[in-house]
This record gives sequence, C-alpha cells and structure tokens, in this order.
Amino acid sequence: MQSRRKFLYNSALAVAALALPDWVAAEVARKRLTILHTNDTHSRMEPFPMDGGKYQGLGGVAARAAFIEEVRSSEQNVLLLDAGDIFQGTPYFNIYKGEPEMKAMQRMGYDACTMGNHDFDGGLENFAQQLTHVHFPVVICNYDFIGTVMEHKYQPYHIVHRGGLKIGITGVGIQLEGLVGESLSQGVKYADPITPVNQQAAYLKSKGCDLVICLSHLGYEYPKQPEKISDVRLAAASDNIDLIIGGHTHTFMDAPVVVNNIKGKEVVIHQAGWGGIKMGRIEYEFNFGFPKKVEKKHSNITLKKRVE
Repeated sequence: MQSRRKFLYNSALAVAALALPDWVAAEVARKRLTILHTNDTHSRMEPFPMDGGKYQGLGGVAARAAFIEEVRSSEQNVLLLDAGDIFQGTPYFNIYKGEPEMKAMQRMGYDACTMGNHDFDGGLENFAQQLTHVHFPVVICNYDFIGTVMEHKYQPYHIVHRGGLKIGITGVGIQLEGLVGESLSQGVKYADPITPVNQQAAYLKSKGCDLVICLSHLGYEYPKQPEKISDVRLAAASDNIDLIIGGHTHTFMDAPVVVNNIKGKEVVIHQAGWGGIKMGRIEYEFNFGFPKKVEKKHSNITLKKRVE
C-alpha cells in the first residue's frame, strides 16, 4: 500500500511538473533544508572569560541565539538539534540545576535533543523537572526508562515537517556504567544501540521520511578502543540512517565524515566540538525530479560575542 501511494504521488508530481513552465517545475521539485546543531554545550551560558585562554570570548547563548536568528531570516526551512550534555561545566548548573540552559534552548526554538551522560548529573528527577521548561522532545531509543520519572518524558523517534519535507529523528546514548553514578541513573536500562536505532530508522523510512537523523552521544571514534561503539562504528553497522549528529568526544570537525553503511550507502557524521564554541551547519538540497538527487554542503560557525 505504501509503495502504491508513493507511486501515485510521484506520478502526480511528474504530471504537474510537465504542466508547468520549466523554471517553475524546477522550483517545485527542489527543496532545501538547513540543519543547525550543537553538542556538549555544558552550561556555557556566557562566553568563555577574557583571561587569555584559548577560547576567550567564544560561545555563550547570546551569540548562539543571534546566529540562529540570522540563519532563520535568510533560510525558510531550518532544523535546530542538540546531541546531549546540555548540563554541567559552569556555576550556572551547580546553582540552578539546568533551568536556565533549558529555558534558553526553548527560547532559541530547538526541535529536539538527546541525552548525554552529564545530563544525569542532577539525577533523573532533576532532568525530568527541567524538561517542564521546554516543549521540544528528548529523543533516545536505547535507554529504557520504564518505572522511572522519565518514563513518559522521552520518545524513541520524532518526525518534523519542514517546507514539504518529512524528517525523522531518533537518538542514542552512551553506556552509563562507569560514567554515571548508579544513584543518578537508577532504573535506567541500557541497550547496545545498533539494533534499536536500525529498527527506528527503518520505521521512519517506512513512514516516508526524506531524511533520517540520529542524534548520538556515543562519541565520534575511539582508535585505542576499536571495540567500543562510536559514531563511526554505528554508521558502518546502520541501515536507513542518513546523518549522525554526534557528541561526547568534544570533536571539532572541520568537515563531516562519510562512512558507508551495511548496504554501501553514505552516512554523514558531524560534530561541533563543545562549550557552544561552534555551531554545526549542514545544508541539504532535495531534487525530487527524476532521478531523485540529494546534495549537501556544510560549514562550522565559530560563535563569538558581537561587538556593537
């Protein structure tokens, strides 16, 4: 039934395109998506202090919000995502336990996030409480929160519609043992992410998603621990994932890395360092002509305080 509906839709699109002038048909068949993403912002509400350090004057939510607003003013279809470790790293978290971080993300209009290990630092009850300040979902498919205060406060996938595009988002988290104290994550069950993420990605593709994104807090790569699950290993073992937006290893990537999945198709991996110093930006252009083509380009933007 799904394939028949898709055939009818494509046929209708083709007929419509033939009835229109060439330049109009080209615009109908072409759709553009801008993805902005952060990870490991670690409660960096203000820029790094002007103390002569490597990152002085960089980061902070004001610079991030200004850049997001600038992009939204020039691009129609913008998606804003975070790959975890929102909490911990400055006195803002020690004093306010994550409330200002979450409220800032809500004001900036995030579409989804996943959980990092430091998001457990105040305990499950605290994270659940801080989620009352936001309306965007926490997406993660390899943690089981049944029987905890987080049981109804997360989802294994989320679907977003932007300008006629359907984007599926799922998420995966790192093994908590050895990283998070048992009292802070009591009742949470971890599963190796490969099977659940492939299940979610297959479901999202079956629902007609034009792009499937995985928000990952696994870490980019572990050359000294090749057996450890990472974004690179996940991409190679995946099916139906198009883009992995990563976190945890604080990796500043000059450009996304492409890994072939189990069927030989490309999976893009990107990460934007840490501390809100940079924001990742990936542009997708979908050409729904015949044959369908997807083109992409990227840039990493350094966020610094604007001089008035």
